[in-house]
Amino acid sequence: MRLLILVLLSVLLTSCDAGPAASDSTPGPDRLVRLTDSEIRGLDPQVYSDIASLRVAADQFEGLTRFDGAGRAVAGLARDWTVSDDGRVWRFTLRDGLRFSDSSAITAGVFVAGWRRLNDPATGSPHTALFAAIADVRADGDGVVIVTLNAPFPQIPALLAHPAMAALPLHRTGNAKGDWTAERPLVTSGPYRTREWRLNDRLVMERNPRWHGGRAPIAMVVWKPVDDALAGMRLFLAGDADISGDFPQSRHGWLVAQRPQAVRTGDYLGSYYFTLNTRKPPFDDARVRKGLSMAVDREWIARALLPMGNARAYAIVPPALAGGAAVQPDWADWPLAQRQREARRLITTAGFSPAKPLRFEIRINSSAEHRRMAVALAAMWKPLGVEASILNSEPALHFAAMRRGDFQMARSGWIADLPAPENFLAVHRSDSGEVNYSGHADLVFDALLDTAMATADPSARLAAMRAAEARLLESMPVIPLWYYRSGALVAPRVTGWIDNPGNVHPSAALSLRRGPAIAIGSGTGLKGGQ
Repeated sequence: MRLLILVLLSVLLTSCDAGPAASDSTPGPDRLVRLTDSEIRGLDPQVYSDIASLRVAADQFEGLTRFDGAGRAVAGLARDWTVSDDGRVWRFTLRDGLRFSDSSAITAGVFVAGWRRLNDPATGSPHTALFAAIADVRADGDGVVIVTLNAPFPQIPALLAHPAMAALPLHRTGNAKGDWTAERPLVTSGPYRTREWRLNDRLVMERNPRWHGGRAPIAMVVWKPVDDALAGMRLFLAGDADISGDFPQSRHGWLVAQRPQAVRTGDYLGSYYFTLNTRKPPFDDARVRKGLSMAVDREWIARALLPMGNARAYAIVPPALAGGAAVQPDWADWPLAQRQREARRLITTAGFSPAKPLRFEIRINSSAEHRRMAVALAAMWKPLGVEASILNSEPALHFAAMRRGDFQMARSGWIADLPAPENFLAVHRSDSGEVNYSGHADLVFDALLDTAMATADPSARLAAMRAAEARLLESMPVIPLWYYRSGALVAPRVTGWIDNPGNVHPSAALSLRRGPAIAIGSGTGLKGGQ
C-alpha cells in the first residue's frame, strides 16, 4: 500500500511539473485557439519583425494608439491627442492610472525609454527604418508624450499602434534572469500576457488583470504554429482551432461550397515576390534580374494558380496605396513573346549561353503553394536556357538564411506594417539592415525616398513615392508576382471578426458564443489528396 501511494504521488508531481494540461491547446467555452503560419520567433516586438511574432505582440503590448477590430488606429494608452498647425508636433495625453501587469506605473517616460532603445544599434531592431518619420519622442511630465516628426506624416496614429512603439516593461531588464521576455507570466501593457510558451507547440495567453480596458472578452487565447496551410485547414475543420489565418488557395472553391459560413476573404495590403541576392553572381548583374522578371507570365499565374482572384503585380506597393494604380515598368504591357525575346537578349548579353547556362537555386519555405510558384517560374525560364533548382526549408531556417544573405533567389514578400507606400519601399534602402534581404544599395533610390518622406502635400508626396518605386524597379532586386488577398477560416462561434485591408484582428476585439469550434458533422469531408 505504501508503495502504491508513493507511485501515485510521483505521478501527480510529474503532472504538475508538466505544466497546463493538453486540453489548453483545444477550443473551449472561454478559450480561443488561433493558428499562425509559422513559429513565433520571439516576444520582444522591437527585436522581431515576423508577422506571427507581431500579432502575438499586439495582443500583449499596447501603445499610445492601437488597432481596433476594423483595422483602424484608435486611442490606446493615450486618451486623446492634439497636432500642431504644421503637422509636425503631436501631443498625446495618457489615461489616468495606467499600470503594467506587474503593477508598475506606465508613464510618459516609458515611451521615451522605448524610443531610445528602438534606435540603439545594440538592440538590432529591424524596425528602425519604419520609424524614420519620427525625429524625437520626449515626455512633458508623467502624463504627456510629445512626438516630433521630421515632416508631416498623417499616418502617425497607425504607426504608433505598431507593437515596437508600445509600452514595454524595460524596467524588468534588471530581474534575476536578465531577460524580461523569459518571465512567466510575461509583464505586459495590453489585454493579454503570456502564461506559457512551448516551442513549436503553442503559446498560451491569459488576461492581463491590470489592463486599462478591463477584462478582455475571452479568458484565454492559444496561438499554435502550423507552417503548412493544408494542415491548418484540416485542424480547423476537425474542430481543433477556432481561427486559421490562412488556407490553400487551391481549396478555396471547395471551402466556399462546403463551409461558406467559415470562409473569410478580402483585399490585403501585401505583395508577393521572389528576392534576388544582388551581392553576388549571378544576380549582381541587373540584366539578369530584369530578364528573368520580364519572362514571367504573370497573367497565367493569376489565372491558373490564384483562384482567390489576386491581381498580378509588376511592382511592390499595392494599388490601394499607390493612388489606385500600381507603378509598372514600361515593358509590363508588352506581349509575352516580346518580353521573352528581350529577356533572352539581356541574359545572353550578361554572358550566359547554352555552353554556359544560367544556373541558380530558388529557396522556398515549407508550403505547397510556394513550391507551385517556384516550379512555375523554373518552367517559364527553362526556354531561355535557365536551369533553376528548388530548395525547401522550414520558415525559421528560410528567413534566417535570407537575413544572412545565404541564398541566390528566395520566396519573400511584404505585408504592410501600416497603410503607407514608404512601408513597402523603406526595406529596400541601402541602410535598412538585415530586412533588406536582397542587399539592394542605390543612393539615388535612397534620396528619392527621402524626398518623398519629407513632402507634406498629399498629392506631391504620392507622386514622389511613385518616382522612388519606379527607380527601384529599374534595379529589380525582387521579382513581383501578385498582390495578396487575405484568406481566413473563422468558426461561427467567433464574433467580432471584421474583414479589413490591414488584416488586423486583435484577440481582444473578439468574443465567443456557445457552440463548437466548427459545426462539420462527422469528419472533415476531405478525402485523399484534397
